[in-house]
Order: sequence, then C-alpha cells, then structure tokens
Amino acid sequence: MRILFLLLTFDALSCSRAPKEATLQESEVLAVIASFDKGWQEKIPSLVDSVLSEHYVYFTQSGNAFDRSGLIATAGSDVYTLQSMERESQTMQIEGNTAVVNTVWKGQGVYHGEAFNDRQRCSITIVKHDGKVKILAEHCTPIKGDAMK
Repeated sequence: MRILFLLLTFDALSCSRAPKEATLQESEVLAVIASFDKGWQEKIPSLVDSVLSEHYVYFTQSGNAFDRSGLIATAGSDVYTLQSMERESQTMQIEGNTAVVNTVWKGQGVYHGEAFNDRQRCSITIVKHDGKVKILAEHCTPIKGDAMK
C-alpha cells in the first residue's frame, strides 16, 4: 500500500510540473535566420524586430556592443542600404533550446555614405523560450585575404 501511495504521489508531482519545452529544431533556426535576412534585404524593421530576443546584442568588429533598438533602427534607416547579400557555409550546433550558427555573410551596400563590400564570419546564437525562437546574440568578424581557402 505504501509503495502504491509513493508511486501515485510521484506521478501527481510529475504531472503538475510545467511541461518541458520542445527542443529547438534545425528548421526553426533556418527560418529565423531567413526572416532576419529578409528584413534587412527588404528594409522591413518590424520583421527584424520580430525575430530578435528582448535581450539581443550585436558585438561589433571594433569590440563594442550594439543593442537591439539600435539594430532595428538601422534596419529601417536610409543610412544603411544593401545592394546584395547572401549567407553561405551554414553549420550549427544545437543543444536543447539553444543553437550556435556559424555562417559566412557577404554583403555590398552603403553605410553612412560609404560603400562597403563585406565578407564576414558570423556566429549567431538562437534560443527557443516559451515556444518562440529568437536571435539572442550575433558577432561578425571580417574575413581577410585567403582566410577562406
């Protein structure tokens, strides 16, 4: 009788806990990055905003941090325009509800009146929380010379 009571108690406690969140899937990661890129390409700051965590931070090439509101403002601003962009070499590591994506971003455009032609290695951290998949952090570093060979 005592064993039955313990089993019923354990089962009741297990059921009363919040359900475990589903593991982040590769398709969810790719969809968030595709939406993020589309927001930049088509200058849709609301789309960029929709895929960023409230705690998003971008670590700049100069070692500074660029916050979420600054990034969203830039996405919709006339000071930043893209003529072309693409991502390649995407690989990812997923552990539970977190992914780190390694990608090469190439883009040409104008920023504050100066033309740029970038090729950068980017690390994007993506999290799944309360069923929502968001970009938490990003860091891109220029690829110089023959570093890709």
